[in-house]
Amino acid sequence: MFDSLFTDLESRDQQMTAYRSGEPSAIEQWLATHGVAIESRSILPDGLDPFIEIKADGKVVGIIGIEALNALIEPPIDRPGERDEISEGYRVLFEILEKTLFTGMSRRDLLAVSREIEDRAFRVGEGCLQATFQTPSIFKSQTAVYRTLATETDLDIHVYAVEDWDPPSIRGITYHTDAVERFESYWALAYNGGTDETQACGLVAKQRSDAYTGFWTNDPALVEEIRTALSTV
Repeated sequence: MFDSLFTDLESRDQQMTAYRSGEPSAIEQWLATHGVAIESRSILPDGLDPFIEIKADGKVVGIIGIEALNALIEPPIDRPGERDEISEGYRVLFEILEKTLFTGMSRRDLLAVSREIEDRAFRVGEGCLQATFQTPSIFKSQTAVYRTLATETDLDIHVYAVEDWDPPSIRGITYHTDAVERFESYWALAYNGGTDETQACGLVAKQRSDAYTGFWTNDPALVEEIRTALSTV
């Protein structure tokens, strides 16, 4: 269902280079563990602060300090609306590292990314948010989060899952449990940004054994592809 999206990202020419002195940083090890190739270049110990440069298709798309990226290793998973501010390192999830294909992602990694999407939808307060759960009973642990999203905003929320439990009726949430077996191996969210497509964001991850391969994006066109795939169940 999402195979073409993964194929497109796999063919994307992305390069990451760490400029530092001394041993590899924790974030370099994190990226390597998650299947992202990263090179290193030396800088003088008393020169610039260590940083990572990201290129896509030969063009520099971002530069960020290594210290600012430490939040990626232990990202916040607060419920929507609970964060007063987001660290620079965490914001990079949706700024510099979007459309990066990661492997070996844990459920905690994906929950943190999901919280960013849900939090953005909560802050905008309108538009359509779509989310897959492998079964409604998995959704059970997130019921409070989605009740807040639905009752404290004007969001139109659609939840997709293979039926194994009757979820509670919540105003603003529509459940889709018919013919969605193809979602069983996917963790996906898509938010259209409401009336502001610059707020659109999405996540798609495919389960492989106990880990996931996936990506997130701010690209409205790519988000719309995710939405279309979900809506054509």
